[in-house]
Amino acid sequence: MDKALSLTSGHLSRTTTQRLIQSGSVQRECGKVITSVREKVKAGEVFLVQIPDPKPLDVLPEALPLRIIFEDRSLIVLDKQAGLTVHPSISTPQGTLVNALLHHCASQASVGGLSGIGGYLRPGIVHRIDKETSGLLVVAKTDQAHLGLAQQFKDHTVQRRYIALIKGSLAQPQGTIHAPIGRDPLDRKRMAVTEHNSRDAVTHYQVERPLPPFTLIQCRLETGRTHQIRVHMAHLGHPLLGDPVYARPFHPPNHWPQEIRERIIQFKRQALHAATLGFQHPETGQRLHFEAPLPEDFNDLLNALEFLNVLAPKGDPGFPKRG
Repeated sequence: MDKALSLTSGHLSRTTTQRLIQSGSVQRECGKVITSVREKVKAGEVFLVQIPDPKPLDVLPEALPLRIIFEDRSLIVLDKQAGLTVHPSISTPQGTLVNALLHHCASQASVGGLSGIGGYLRPGIVHRIDKETSGLLVVAKTDQAHLGLAQQFKDHTVQRRYIALIKGSLAQPQGTIHAPIGRDPLDRKRMAVTEHNSRDAVTHYQVERPLPPFTLIQCRLETGRTHQIRVHMAHLGHPLLGDPVYARPFHPPNHWPQEIRERIIQFKRQALHAATLGFQHPETGQRLHFEAPLPEDFNDLLNALEFLNVLAPKGDPGFPKRG
C-alpha cells in the first residue's frame, strides 16, 4: 500500500506514506480508513489522502553564524564549518545547523519561509554531511524545492566532489569503490561494508597528489550513504587522517620538525571537505554549481605536509619520500 501511494502520488516519499497510513490519514473512496501498509491495492482504485498541517519542532531558533553562499526564495546553499552538527539530538539539542536555520529563515521572511516536508515545520535538510566534515550543503525552503532536490539525489544527478587526505598510498591513481554499506553487525554506532541489511554504495576516487605518508584525493559520490567516503576508504585500508571512528590515531615521529608535528596533532577531525556541489534548481530549472575552498585548518595541514616533503633528505628512511 505505502509503495503504491508513493509511486502514484509523485511527491510523497515511502516513509511519509507509511506515517500517513499509521495516523489514519488515508482512506478508500468509499470512506473506509486504511490501517495497514500491507493492505492490498487494485488497479484503478481511488484513495483519499489527508495531508496534516506541519507540526512545529521543539527546537529553539539560535542566532548562530552561517556561511551562506547562495539564497533565494526556494533554497539556501551554505559552506558548513567543521564542528557544526546538522540535526538536533538528545545529546545536542542546541547549537546545530537546524537551530541556526530556524533563526535565519524566521528573520528573512522576505526571501521565503520553511519547508514542511515530512510533516514538520523545519528547514528542509535534504542531505547531510558529518559534524566534523566541512563544506557545501543545500537546504530547501519550500516543499516544491525539497521534493525536487530529493528526487535529484535519488536519481544520482547531483554533482558532489569531496577532498580527503588518506593514510598511505593507493595502488592506482583512480578507481571506483562499489561496496554496500550498512550498520556494522558488531558495533551499531559504526557503519561498515557488509551484505547484511545494507544499501548499494558507489564512490569514485582520484589521486590529487601524494604527500607521504599520506595521499590527497578527491572523491565523487554516486550514492550518499552514511559515512560513505570514510567507510569506503577504510575498507581499502586507507582511512582518513583524523577519523575518530574508522582510523587509528596517527602519531607523528619524534624526529619530524616540531612545527609540523604540532600541526598534525592539532588537526582533530577527519580530513574531509565537501568542495563542489552542483544541481538543477528545483523550481527555475537553472543548473547551479558551487565550490567551497578548503578551510584554514585543512590548508595549514596540507602546507605542513608539503614542507615536510620538501625537507625530506634523499635516502633518509626517517622521512617520508617525496611523491
